[in-house]
Amino acid sequence: MATRTLITTDGPMGVYVAEPDRPRGAGLVVIQEAFGVNHHIEAIADRLAAAGYLAAAPHLFHRTGDPLVDYGDIAAALPQMGALSADGLAEDLDATVALVADTGIAAARIGIVGFCMGGSVSLFAATRCDLGAGVGFYGGGITQGRMGLNPLLELAPSVRVPWLGHYGDADLSIPVDQVEQLRQALAMAPVPTEIVRYPEAGHAFHCDERPQAYHEPSARAAWARTLEWFGRHLAED
Repeated sequence: MATRTLITTDGPMGVYVAEPDRPRGAGLVVIQEAFGVNHHIEAIADRLAAAGYLAAAPHLFHRTGDPLVDYGDIAAALPQMGALSADGLAEDLDATVALVADTGIAAARIGIVGFCMGGSVSLFAATRCDLGAGVGFYGGGITQGRMGLNPLLELAPSVRVPWLGHYGDADLSIPVDQVEQLRQALAMAPVPTEIVRYPEAGHAFHCDERPQAYHEPSARAAWARTLEWFGRHLAED
C-alpha cells in the first residue's frame, strides 16, 4: 500500500495504490468523497485489495492543494468540489486507468467505484472510459449538474459499461423521486444497469467513520452487491 505520483497537465497527482496479495487479474479505480483521499477511502482500497483487486484512488483535489477535509466541515469541502471540472476529471480518470492498465490488466477487467461525489464521477466515467463495470454510492447531481458535469439524468442514457447505483431512501440530499428518475434514464443505456434503494439508509450510509450516517445492515448489503457486480462483470471470458 503506497501513494504514487502521476503527472498531469496541472501538475502532480497522488494515487493511493493497494496491491492484492492474491491477484485476481482485475483492477478498480476508487473515487473519493468530497473530503479527499482520507483514511476511509484508503481503507476501502485496502478492502478491495484483500478481495483480490488492484485498487487505485486518485487524489482529485490535487489542483487545489490536495487537502483532507474533516467530515464535519462541509463548508470547506464545497469549494474543493466546485473547483473540479469535466476536463480535469477526465484527465485524472484516464491517468488512473492507465496506471492500472500498465500492470497488465485489460480494460475489460478494470472497474470504477465511487462514494458521494465519487458516485457521480463513477457514472461520468461509465459514459466515456473503456472499463468493464462501475458502481456508485449515493452520487448526487441527478437533476442539476455539479463539478462541471451534466446532470446524471442527461448522462445516464450514454452509460456504456454495466453500472450499479446504491441510494438510501432517508438521504435528505437525494430525493427518492430523483433516484427513480435516474433508474428510468439508465434503462435507456445499452448495457446492464441497476439501482438498489436501502429503506433505512441516509446519505453516506457506507462510511463507518461517520457514526451518525453509517447504517451497518445497508452498508454490508451494498458492499456484498458491489463485490458480486464486479465479480460478474470483470470476470475473465
